[in-house]
Amino acid sequence: MSDVSSARVFLSGHIDVPQDRLDDVREALPKHIALTLAENGCLSFNVIECDKTAGRFLVSETFANQAAFEYHQERAKASVWAEITAGIPRSYSITTENE
Repeated sequence: MSDVSSARVFLSGHIDVPQDRLDDVREALPKHIALTLAENGCLSFNVIECDKTAGRFLVSETFANQAAFEYHQERAKASVWAEITAGIPRSYSITTENE
């Protein structure tokens, strides 16, 4: 069994963007994705607009380990993305490859 701190971390879920904030989120998303994919330890990062629920963006992330995931969380908190999406409801599940 591998050590939890070296296990890959997976995040999946969605963010529900209010209609009046959609344009700003859509505009900021490509840079947020590019910055995240450039992070050391980011293995995949996908955010796509749901075709069934208006304003919902489906999120799927994979990080090499807990440290890479935590770095992403901290960087994202201090980003333009965090400002643009502040207060928008999110529903995420976070697991590791050992779960």
